Amino acid sequence: MLRLASPLRLKRAGIVGMNRRNVELIAENNPRSMFPLVDDKLKTKALLRKDGIAAPRLLGVVRQTGQIKELPAFLKAFPSFVMKPSQGSGGKGILVITGRDGDSYVKPSGKTVPFAEVARHVNNTLSGLFSLGGKPDAAMIEAMIDFDPVFDDYSFEGVPDIRVIVYKGFPMMAMTRLSTAQSDGKANLHQGAVGVGLDIATGLAMRAVQFNRPVHTHPDTGADLTSIAVPLWRDIVELAAQCYQSSQLGYLGVDVVLDRTQGPQVLELNARPGLAIQVANGRGMAPRVAAIEALLRTEGAPNTPTGRAQWSMDVLAKL
Repeated sequence: MLRLASPLRLKRAGIVGMNRRNVELIAENNPRSMFPLVDDKLKTKALLRKDGIAAPRLLGVVRQTGQIKELPAFLKAFPSFVMKPSQGSGGKGILVITGRDGDSYVKPSGKTVPFAEVARHVNNTLSGLFSLGGKPDAAMIEAMIDFDPVFDDYSFEGVPDIRVIVYKGFPMMAMTRLSTAQSDGKANLHQGAVGVGLDIATGLAMRAVQFNRPVHTHPDTGADLTSIAVPLWRDIVELAAQCYQSSQLGYLGVDVVLDRTQGPQVLELNARPGLAIQVANGRGMAPRVAAIEALLRTEGAPNTPTGRAQWSMDVLAKL
């Protein structure tokens, strides 16, 4: 029989629970006035562009249903693209097109869809079907990432990404999320994606879970998940620290993808990052939060993204 851990045992293990996340980490560190900058991906794009932070290129935006009829001509210039709701969450409403077959569009699975289906998807997006609170939305069209081949064997028909949790400017925990057949090609842990905890100092795999249970190989590809070594790791950690400078959110989730030629790119920011990253890492965030708070009470706390990233890699990895 599965036994649930007691609250005392979880506290001793340094696990941050939902109440502490909501009351302390989010409410005390993330001004509500800043939420629109990350809840609306178009505003996030503008924020990142202003500060020179690398992100996938924005190709176009559909804001009104009357623009849908212009899409076939517009999309001819882009054999592949990603369409997503500006105010969506949890990976909902993302349409990935990897190529063309005549007048049809090819999805990562190889399935072809006519333009009518693309148009229906845009219509649903504009009506708010995928947005937070069901509000009317806009459909963003982004350039397709040319994914680094390091993840070729570790993800199934989807977009592998790297989530870095940043606390008061210090990257403190990371994982990569790998899509599966069960998650329908989406890097969403609640839908069945695999989460692999990454050493914050090196980017090497530490532990992998699916539905909060340990796994050692990818359920679809059979690849050994313990062998993952994320390249350009220092760049990724520094990029996450830079996003704090831009957003001024004290508890922040930074989602990064690796482009084959462009390197790390910020996919999106999250003002309410979840806690499953602790399960993927097999350790709690509380000791790392405490270490950062103790550092900030001293005069020697680094105050640049590079300095904060380096301190995290040197100190937090040992906790």
